[in-house]
Amino acid sequence: MDSISNPFASSSSQSDLKTTLMNQARQEAAVQNARQLIERLNEHCFEKCVPTPGSSLSKGEQTCFTNCMEKYMAAWNTVSRRYISRIQQENSTSGVF
Repeated sequence: MDSISNPFASSSSQSDLKTTLMNQARQEAAVQNARQLIERLNEHCFEKCVPTPGSSLSKGEQTCFTNCMEKYMAAWNTVSRRYISRIQQENSTSGVF
């Protein structure tokens, strides 16, 4: 029997399972966030920089796309850091870790 359905499982094994599940959920959320970032970045920058898709990108389109991606990533990182800081601040004031 696994420790979820076993009422006699030790609290340490239940704690280990909980920690493992929490870590897995965090990892899955991070992967999903990365997918969203790439999807949004491609949509936004491609639409902005490549008005007429062809078989290759012009030098100007490449430069525009690179600059757009760098700005988008910088903005994403700024927002993410601020969001994490706010969550940590709220958790510390409410006593949740």
